[in-house]
Amino acid sequence: GPDFRLAALRVREHQTTRRFSKMSCLRLIVRPLVRGLTFPKRNTIIYSKSDVSAQRFTFCVLPYLKTFRQCSSSAVGEQKAEDSFLKWLLLLIPATTFGLGTWQVQRRKWKLKLIEDLQSLTTAEPISLPLDPMELKTLEYRRMRVRGRFDHSRELYILPRSLVDPEREAREAGRLASSAETGANVVTPFYCTDLGVTILVNRGYVPRQKIDPRTRQKGQVAEEVELVGVVRLTEARKPFVPQNDTGNNHWHYRDLEAMAKATGSEPVFIDADFASTVPGGPIGGQTRVTLRNEHMQYIVTWYGLCIATSYMWYMKFIRKIPI
Repeated sequence: GPDFRLAALRVREHQTTRRFSKMSCLRLIVRPLVRGLTFPKRNTIIYSKSDVSAQRFTFCVLPYLKTFRQCSSSAVGEQKAEDSFLKWLLLLIPATTFGLGTWQVQRRKWKLKLIEDLQSLTTAEPISLPLDPMELKTLEYRRMRVRGRFDHSRELYILPRSLVDPEREAREAGRLASSAETGANVVTPFYCTDLGVTILVNRGYVPRQKIDPRTRQKGQVAEEVELVGVVRLTEARKPFVPQNDTGNNHWHYRDLEAMAKATGSEPVFIDADFASTVPGGPIGGQTRVTLRNEHMQYIVTWYGLCIATSYMWYMKFIRKIPI
């Protein structure tokens, strides 16, 4: 009858609705993922409550997925920018070490030229000693010839000092300790008979047990002598060097004004050469002209660091090999 037909029609409609509902849900979920998170068209037909849930998923969850995708892309971009900054920042290390190595090359050339100039001054023909202080300041390491007598009663002692021996110093270069015996340099007032002034002459080195002049009476020259020496200027006290003890006659650095005041002489100072040495007296020639020259070690160090860091930078940022 009519009731039976109506019931059958409702069952068929319910089955069709359920079938379309399942298909629409699958279509609404899969199609945006396949098409790059595109939203459903406006004319999408909603057949049931399950279709409403699918639509809510499409409009609520998928935008968050899209935002996550954009954030991931942004994070990747920021990471690339950070890597690029680190890449050029680390390139400063080999560039800096290369610059320091080149600077040491120039420093070594300057030091070798300075040593050559000093050696030429200390081997040049001696000249007469000028008394003009301004002229003397331009003549350090210049050889001078003077004639006169020593006043041994007013000796000064610069200590501790070791004997200047270039051959021994070359053998012991780089060692932490030296085998040289320590002593003192004997500075004696010298009255220049041809100039009529008293200057200070560093006669040379004596060992510690010979500092007392009574132990070297044979070397205390009394007659008039002619000697050649090298002009030296006053020097500033270096760090960790003690102050001069004028009361005990212990001098640790050349302070010409204080020395001249203590002996009543002019603030003129010369180092007597080795030829002035007499038996039993101080050993002359105590002018040290070998300047410290370790620039070759620095050159090797800086250029070595430049090569090593350049290789690491190349492997890390060019070859992309993890280090």
